[in-house]
Amino acid sequence: MSYDLVVIGTGPGGYVCAIRAAQLGLRTAVVEKRATHGGTCLNVGCIPSKALLHASEAFEEANKHFADLGIDVGTPKLDLKKMMSFKAEGVAGNTKGVEFLLKKNKVDTFHGTGRIAGAGRVEVIAEDGGNQMLETKSIVIATGSDVARLPGVTIDEKVVVSSTGALELDRVPKKLLVIGAGVIGLELGSVWRRLGSEVTVVEYLDRVLPGMDGEVGKQFQRILTKQGIAFKLSTKVTGVEVGKKGGASVTVEPAAGGEAETLQADVVLVCIGRTPYTEGLGLDTVGVQRDDKGRIQTDSHYATNVTGIYAIGDVIAGPMLAHKAEDEGVAVAEMLAGQSGHVNYGVIPNVVYTFPEVASVGKTEEELTKDGIAYNAGKFPFTANGRAKANGTTDGFVKVLADAQTDRVLGVHIVGADAGNLIAEVAVAMEFGASSEDIARTCHAHPTLTEAVKEAALAVNKRAIHV
Repeated sequence: MSYDLVVIGTGPGGYVCAIRAAQLGLRTAVVEKRATHGGTCLNVGCIPSKALLHASEAFEEANKHFADLGIDVGTPKLDLKKMMSFKAEGVAGNTKGVEFLLKKNKVDTFHGTGRIAGAGRVEVIAEDGGNQMLETKSIVIATGSDVARLPGVTIDEKVVVSSTGALELDRVPKKLLVIGAGVIGLELGSVWRRLGSEVTVVEYLDRVLPGMDGEVGKQFQRILTKQGIAFKLSTKVTGVEVGKKGGASVTVEPAAGGEAETLQADVVLVCIGRTPYTEGLGLDTVGVQRDDKGRIQTDSHYATNVTGIYAIGDVIAGPMLAHKAEDEGVAVAEMLAGQSGHVNYGVIPNVVYTFPEVASVGKTEEELTKDGIAYNAGKFPFTANGRAKANGTTDGFVKVLADAQTDRVLGVHIVGADAGNLIAEVAVAMEFGASSEDIARTCHAHPTLTEAVKEAALAVNKRAIHV
């Protein structure tokens, strides 16, 4: 079997890379170890978590907020099994959609574990032990990432669970302890809190959402605390002991040292990040170099140090985001076809799909200060936005950061309803090098939440109208 390109992994980066390559006339094949395509994102990550976030949000709306709108539905009853079926339907629809797209674009599919056997050779090892060899001009590694483990803590996906197990619980835990206040932990903690769990989040650092804008993190934590999630920051987990009759005892102590305490939980969710998945690829055999974090090292064209082998997505440096992997997949496919693929790493949105949502793109205030870049900040609260007030969704704000000299937008940060969609406007603006005045002078429909973006842009030059 001879190809122009073989892609190992069919997550968002891999399948998009394969489809784009096929569109450009390259004979392309993919190798996928799962029975279904879509990688972690579609199978046990982005898609199922968003389905549960949506369903649990609807449950809480009916349970707590419908009466405020004049809608009397009585006391809603949770059918968790049915909710999980709803989630499964969303996963199946998406994974089957990828399968269809690969067939439509005439991409050959091989199911099994892919191993690079040498220059231009990929061995596919099936579950039954059978194998076949694919010959190819180029190889793209798009195998994604795996759950990061906490030393000394065994994940059994029953009592001590990863994000995968947290998406498959067959009951609502009375007490859920989340280790890690990053995106995944806060999203899944929100799901189970809405469904009835008492949720406590333990975080080693002194803040939630590490890496995002500091002001955003502080206000977002206040909002989640008001919703009922408890936080223990600057706290490290030193042990997790699973009881013989279920549940777990979690020992924690101050990160800086101090007296330990024990917390009880029915389920412990470990969400301390993800690590590149490169197991079984044969990288050492062919001499592909990795950095001290286990990521595959590539140049600006996604090429490794071994001729003909490329890598994209979570296995290389950069944010572990599905859309970042997709853009890299398109870029490397275009480069292999002789075109000029490109990814602007300065304009990659990041979204937390809780309620309210959190979204950001570009630089944070902390990063600009560290880099010595003078900037002006404009901020507008949703409490002053007409649509937000009418909808009763006034938590949060929009913050626009612009260069003090040129007024070019350097970063935008949003906490609020539908922030994940609102951020797209400024991402497009930043891609075209827009100034805050460009956004401010663009007519925004009324009444919409997008007006808060315009007002924040106006506020950069201290001329907001509605606050």
